[in-house]
Amino acid sequence: MPLSALLLPGQAHESTQFEVLVDSVQVQRAKGRPRSRPRRIGADKAYHAQRIRHFLRGHGIGAVIPPRKGRGKRRVGRPISYDQQRYRGRNVVERCIGWLKECRSLATRFEKLAVHFLGMVHLAIIERYLRLLTRQPTVT
Repeated sequence: MPLSALLLPGQAHESTQFEVLVDSVQVQRAKGRPRSRPRRIGADKAYHAQRIRHFLRGHGIGAVIPPRKGRGKRRVGRPISYDQQRYRGRNVVERCIGWLKECRSLATRFEKLAVHFLGMVHLAIIERYLRLLTRQPTVT
């Protein structure tokens, strides 16, 4: 289930807003304050940037991000490792994005204004949550 959504211009890479998106997520707990920091974040090779890794390390978040290949060898420091078993679970994110693309109003981009389009994304996410709560099968 998506926890947050952020809309960017078409020419901007999503890794430029990584910190903003992570800071916008809060997960409600049974007791106490909402949790705003996950234990781990999984991402693809596009997020293998020193800036992102420093942000995650500084906030005590584990990085499940594989290193890029063909970018030259790292000469200093220890080699970058990641949990390959956890990285295999990243397909859940890809399936969620695929599900969002199946929503007709999102896929065809009926809403031309960014604010309205983001509102449609939020409505689709809310609908997904409600279907999960009521256990109704999704229509394909």
